[in-house]
Amino acid sequence: MQNSKAAAAAAKKQKLKGCSALCCSCRLSVSSSSEEAESSSSGRYPTILSLTHAMVQEKLDKMIREREEAKNEEMRRRRRRADRDERTKFIVMIAMEKSSYDPREDFRESIEQMIIANRICDPKDLRRLLNYYVSMNAEEYRGVILEVFHQVCTTFFLSCKQPSSHQV
Repeated sequence: MQNSKAAAAAAKKQKLKGCSALCCSCRLSVSSSSEEAESSSSGRYPTILSLTHAMVQEKLDKMIREREEAKNEEMRRRRRRADRDERTKFIVMIAMEKSSYDPREDFRESIEQMIIANRICDPKDLRRLLNYYVSMNAEEYRGVILEVFHQVCTTFFLSCKQPSSHQV
């Protein structure tokens, strides 16, 4: 019983002694020592010192939380930016007017070169490439472009997925 009273008294002394490491690490003395002794002996009212200490500690805790939240938000922004940059793929295409005796073969070569050079394998990127060819060429070539594009994609992507036992 006496040990618990002594421990409580020691804890109370330590608490009144000064701020903790997260605080200003100085001893705040707002009231005189006789006032402090009187108000600590009454036990009903906290001392001005302990109130001041609690206010400073609360303010510092708030500042630390805000700093951590800002740091975490910045890290989230960087991750989102990195993810977005990783997914963004730039493909430079230049349209040329060309006279051809075999437009089907020219489209085939052009589409194959674009897929290989830009390492296109994502369905969205393939759709963009097809839309580009359709939009940049005359309406009379749309059927040829669609056929050739289908053949090229079948050759490149479906033949790779076939098991070796089914290949001729």
